[in-house]
Amino acid sequence: MANETNDSKIMVLKKQIEDKKIKLGKSQKFSPITNSSIELDGVRTNIQVLNKEQLTFLLVKLNSYAISAKDLEVYFVISGYHVADWITDIKSKLDFVSRKEEENKLKVMESKLHQLLSNEKKVELEIDEIMKNL
Repeated sequence: MANETNDSKIMVLKKQIEDKKIKLGKSQKFSPITNSSIELDGVRTNIQVLNKEQLTFLLVKLNSYAISAKDLEVYFVISGYHVADWITDIKSKLDFVSRKEEENKLKVMESKLHQLLSNEKKVELEIDEIMKNL
């Protein structure tokens, strides 16, 4: 009886995870406007390899440059691209990284929940999957 109760709770949670996956949608590929290699203060950085914290720091720094350039009414180019293009790319990369993190988190939770299912429920789900594929 306790197995059935736990199994039903687990199935509800698995459904919630599936709903989140659907809402999250398919991951889009990161397609930068720039060449992804920016040089600031004599240091060249590839935005493709930065983590969320590093991307956020760079985004704030570039935004301050963009605000200053606007206030000073100058066209500001960094490493061959307008500062707005860098900001767009970093925002896109941040979104991409966030989506990947969420996908991975959902996969881990789903795996943990599957392990917690009773053997009877696992067998039932496997049989249902086979029947669906026939």
